[in-house]
Amino acid sequence: MEPFVVLLPLFGAMLAMPLGRLSGPRAAEIATTALVGLAALYSWHLFFDVAMGAQNARTVTLFTWFSSGDFVADWAVRLDTLSAVMLVVVNTVSFLVHFYSIGYMHEDDGRPRFFAYLSLFTFAMLSLVTADNFMQLFFGWEGVGLASYLLIGFWFKKKSANDAAIKAFVVNRVGDFGFALGIMGVFYVFKSVEFDAVFSVVKANAEVTPWGAAAGAPVRDLTITFLGQDFHALTTIAVLLFIGAMGKSAQFLLHTWLPDAMEGPTPVSALIHAATMVTAGVFLVCRCSIIFENAPDAAALVTLVGAITALFAASVGLLQDDIKKVVAYSTCSQLGFMFFAAGVGAYGAAMFHLLTHAFFKALLFLGSGAVIHGMHHEQDIKKMGGVKELLPFTHMLMFIGTIAITGVGAPGLILFGAPFGTAGFVSKDVILESAFLAGEAGRPFGAFAFGIGLVAAVFTSFYSWRLMYLTFYRRSRAPEHVRKHPHAAPDAMMIPLVPLAIGALFAGMAFYPHFVGKNAEHFWNGALYLPSAESHAAAPSHGDAGEAAASTPSHAAPGPADHAAPAAAEAHVEGGHHVPLWVLWAPFIAMLIGLMTAALHYGRGDPLKPGFLRPGGIVYGFLKNKWYFDEIYDFLLVRPALAFGRFLWKEGDGRTIDGVGPDGVAAAVAQGARRIVRVQTGYMYHYAFAMLVGIALFVTFILLRSGGGE
Repeated sequence: MEPFVVLLPLFGAMLAMPLGRLSGPRAAEIATTALVGLAALYSWHLFFDVAMGAQNARTVTLFTWFSSGDFVADWAVRLDTLSAVMLVVVNTVSFLVHFYSIGYMHEDDGRPRFFAYLSLFTFAMLSLVTADNFMQLFFGWEGVGLASYLLIGFWFKKKSANDAAIKAFVVNRVGDFGFALGIMGVFYVFKSVEFDAVFSVVKANAEVTPWGAAAGAPVRDLTITFLGQDFHALTTIAVLLFIGAMGKSAQFLLHTWLPDAMEGPTPVSALIHAATMVTAGVFLVCRCSIIFENAPDAAALVTLVGAITALFAASVGLLQDDIKKVVAYSTCSQLGFMFFAAGVGAYGAAMFHLLTHAFFKALLFLGSGAVIHGMHHEQDIKKMGGVKELLPFTHMLMFIGTIAITGVGAPGLILFGAPFGTAGFVSKDVILESAFLAGEAGRPFGAFAFGIGLVAAVFTSFYSWRLMYLTFYRRSRAPEHVRKHPHAAPDAMMIPLVPLAIGALFAGMAFYPHFVGKNAEHFWNGALYLPSAESHAAAPSHGDAGEAAASTPSHAAPGPADHAAPAAAEAHVEGGHHVPLWVLWAPFIAMLIGLMTAALHYGRGDPLKPGFLRPGGIVYGFLKNKWYFDEIYDFLLVRPALAFGRFLWKEGDGRTIDGVGPDGVAAAVAQGARRIVRVQTGYMYHYAFAMLVGIALFVTFILLRSGGGE
């Protein structure tokens, strides 16, 4: 039965188009949604069986995919806690997006094709998260890239949609090239691409002999030689794998495709940003946590890139006016939080935030879609206002999503073993506290990530409440016909938002003890590398932050905070570590700063009046133009590539290859033919003269031969 959790969406993708032709679009919608819904229900069953219940982790091998010497890869369904969590996230959000799309896309003629693409996207992501080896993971990796291309460019008659789809595809190819090299490196060092074989060698620090090498070494000390230079093997592999993660998860430098992906229908944006493509990179780093833990330079790179991404995307989101792009840059920023959590060794916290983020980000995207639907497809928040009165239920759901992403909660208040607050409050605070403790333990960039994370939290709160003020509050700035006739969203669009809102409020508190709290080691059951579990026995049960940090090995980050209510100036956290009280309150204060700033600016007077960043200024232009990355890449990469391609086309292919080859031969034949044609004048005396010349030459030849013979 286990394979059906992956195969049911594939069946839906295969059936959608034939059913659409035979029985109409509604049949395709119902079939695909029902099949994904069954997969979602089975995912929850597997989650409780594998992670929450009897810890019945297992791998179901279906067949040998290919075998060539030592290079063997099976097609399997790996069911451990990590994959079970991803199955729940992917299938649940995908089902709600399918259901939502029935209402959102009801006027589109291409509905069967759209639902086929959605289900194909889901299948590819499920293949990725249930992979038992790097090759199957790469299949799913490329599959989500293909599906995203099809969905972003779904409205292919729009040039902007086609351009966005191509951009996403090309930028991801850059990251995927690094990922492919990383897989090659894995096989070169370990002579296997199977997860268990690779991870067990790293965990035991066993001696390995790379492919074709004369001698080996313990894998944690192994170096490989390339172009005369020696490189630490695990660091090289980890960096290459992370380059792939950077592309898929839109991290700094490879992020430019993500905002443009908003050209696809809104349900596509929700699926990409909440559950599928962009979460693949975080999943990859967490799946390979044992490799990154033994490649400290690579882990430092993950921390640095994640922190910069969190700040960059949050700063750009401050001035975005497209409601979907505000939420898109929010996704990019939140992914940065997940990555720097993984970089400091808090893999459980990274996956915890991935789970909670899926709820409130899907809620925000689908809620934004309801606003766009109600405002007659207007997406500019400066042209809205007063939507609370027009769409009160949508406002309530978007408000829940906003308090979740900004982190509203009660620091230090514990109820039933978990911090009291929204999902984003619980998971984001755990990440920031883990980064602080990692910095105290001397982990590279831990303190940097903590500081950057606080600044990003301020920005997140500001742009989130800016969106709420400009969209829902004060007087309406919409055209008269929109205010008089708001296009209320159908029930099919609003029903899926309710469970997402419940998750955005309570998922953090419900899953905290298992993902990062007292039950974490039992919950993950070896699916993640947990540094805090290794240092737990050596760590003191009480003491100050410095003593607790000192008890942690330098290669391992402390465990996440348990948010226990502090009695003095410090808070006791899981694993015997402590964070000062100010660290516990800092994220909440950052949220309040962003909220109050947005309220002061947009809550009174003209909400569109110039603020701290006035149009025309250097900082305004810098943020409004997204740090000029598109312009820089256009200047450094796109234009030179176009010029080089044009040169090869005109000079290489046209003038050289075709000019000398086929075109040259054809031209020579044509020229010769034209010259021969000139001989045929049609005049009798020309022909008579030619005959006389011929006879004279013939007679001369005979006479010369005769004379020569004598």
